[in-house]
This record gives sequence, C-alpha cells and structure tokens, in this order.
Amino acid sequence: MNALDLLHKYFPEPASFKIVCEHSRRVAEKALFIAKPLGFSKDRLCFIEEAALLHDIGICRINAPDIGCIGADPYIRHGIHGREILENEGLPLHALVCERHIGVGLTAEDIRLQSLPLPKRDMSPVTIEERIVCCADLFYSKKPGAIHHEKSVEQVRQGLARFGIHKVELFDSWLSGFGCGVL
Repeated sequence: MNALDLLHKYFPEPASFKIVCEHSRRVAEKALFIAKPLGFSKDRLCFIEEAALLHDIGICRINAPDIGCIGADPYIRHGIHGREILENEGLPLHALVCERHIGVGLTAEDIRLQSLPLPKRDMSPVTIEERIVCCADLFYSKKPGAIHHEKSVEQVRQGLARFGIHKVELFDSWLSGFGCGVL
C-alpha cells in the first residue's frame, strides 16, 4: 500500500492534493518525531507514518472550497468519511485513525452536547498510535498560508481550551506520556 498513491486516487485535483499531502507529510514527520524515542518497532513506525499520511483522506468528501474540496458534507464529518474510504480500501486500522483524530477525539457526549452531525458514538483515540497521530495533527493547519507553520504547545492548548479544560488536560497527559520529545 502506498499512501501517496491513495491520496492521489481520492484527490485528483492538484490544488487539493497539494494541500492535503503537504499537511499530512508534516503530521507524519511530527508523529514519527514523537514515536521514535518511544522504541516502536519498524512495523509500528511504518503504520504510524501511513496512518498520519492518510488521516485526512475523508476531506475529499467535504465542503471546504478554500482547500479545493467541494463535497456536500461539513468539515466535522471528514473523519467518518475517511474511515469509510479506508475500510473500503482494506485498511481497517488506518480507518480508525481517521475517525478518531478530530481534536483530541470526540466522545458521544461531545457529539450530543454540540449537536454535531455525526453518529452518536465515541470517536476518541484508543491506541497509542492513534493518540500519536491525533496529537501530531494538532500542531498543523491546512489553512492556506499556515501549512508550513508549526503551532507551539501553548497555541495548541489555547485552541483546545475552546472545547473545555478537559481537552487541554487530555492533550497535556499525552505529552507527558510521550515524554519530552514534543516539547
């Protein structure tokens, strides 16, 4: 499986491919930066890299004209679209990373309280690999002009604070669990 070939398949438009690919490469680099000091096997590092490269594949089905995507659904649904795409491609573990990477994850309660247009189920990272990709994603934006900028830990915390202190605390617990490699 070649992750870049899969991205090409779902992002045939060069502008959207470039944005998603560049963002995903940065997330993959950050995820590997986090994972390598933790002593993962070569196979687990390969999975983390692939999952990070594919975590936003579902964006091809959402409405985000600023990044060249003209699907029908709102952005918040890109995780579940990514899960569906990667399950259909025979990548069920990569698919779970897609669904569970939004913010620091979404609980069924988050979805209910915010009236999000998502299935009412827990979509929070379960495995350490999922948490690593999710965490790495928080440091990068897909917004034009901001793709190459890595957010600081404090900027990530500020962004998460909008959704409650418990989200910041979860992020901080991940950083602590990963060691000082991210800071």
